[in-house]
Amino acid sequence: MRHHSILYSDLIAKDFSFASVRRRLAKEPFDRANSRQNQTRTRVSMEKGGLDSAGREFKNAEEMWREQVGEDQSKKTEWYRQGLGYWEGVEASANGVLGGYGHVNEPDIMGSEAFLNTLLSERFPDAANSQRHLVVLDCGSGIGRVTKNLLIRYFNEVDLLEPVSHFLETARESLAPENHMASDMHKATNFLCVPLQEFTPEAGRYDIIWVQWCIGHLTDDDFVSFFKRAKVGLKPGGLFVLKENIARTGFVLDTEDRSITRSDLYFKELFCQCGLHIYKSKDQKGLPEELFAVKMYALTTDLPKKVHRTKSKVQANRPGVIK
Repeated sequence: MRHHSILYSDLIAKDFSFASVRRRLAKEPFDRANSRQNQTRTRVSMEKGGLDSAGREFKNAEEMWREQVGEDQSKKTEWYRQGLGYWEGVEASANGVLGGYGHVNEPDIMGSEAFLNTLLSERFPDAANSQRHLVVLDCGSGIGRVTKNLLIRYFNEVDLLEPVSHFLETARESLAPENHMASDMHKATNFLCVPLQEFTPEAGRYDIIWVQWCIGHLTDDDFVSFFKRAKVGLKPGGLFVLKENIARTGFVLDTEDRSITRSDLYFKELFCQCGLHIYKSKDQKGLPEELFAVKMYALTTDLPKKVHRTKSKVQANRPGVIK
């Protein structure tokens, strides 16, 4: 799935047609104003429209989804079939899953590691002295790139979820004890060949559910239903980490691999529908300029704690002004 995609596209001439190595836009072809008639409205359908990889514009997300999947289950089935089919034709290598940008692996892992370290120290401080058995789910795991380079070093167990069978088999081989220098205390446990839209995790198993470069394949309805189902898989105090490409405004639709790049505002509206709250977020640094911006979100099911500010004694004792 698109988990592994960061892709770029080159603007050609004035008709906004596109050519790309991976058939996804990494930058939108032109800037559009972010102004809205009513800044208090956050509904996705009210946001500035988007476009597809052929340069066609849509008024809003609702119009795009109505055309792509409608209310006919067969159209939605075809959406997912084509997306899966695209990745079944990609070689199982870092360069393949990263759309020809294998060299972004290092900055990607470095950015994720810094973000993860902050989360672990704040949310799971007891894990530092091995008092907590940490378990993570790697969604859209592909060939196990993120698991092997990052997650398995911090978590005692990693489960990998991936619908593309030859990617998952490559991950299984790569993470086998004889091929990977992991201790008995850090291992890849389960390899699950299931698409996100059909997956429900084991209740209370995971400290973190890591979702990177794959959620763009889900329709909005399936995005919301996935996170609502996946909540049951978190331990008390657990988090989702979503790392994804970000459109400047609205959305960008890839008509070949059947995926959508959403804006930050688009994501925040969907988080609200999922009943999730942003605990922390951070921009990924160090990626080539021609690619989409990438953002990391740590999401919790808990309401953010409000900071109660009390007036200083000086302020509290100050006489009121007589008007």
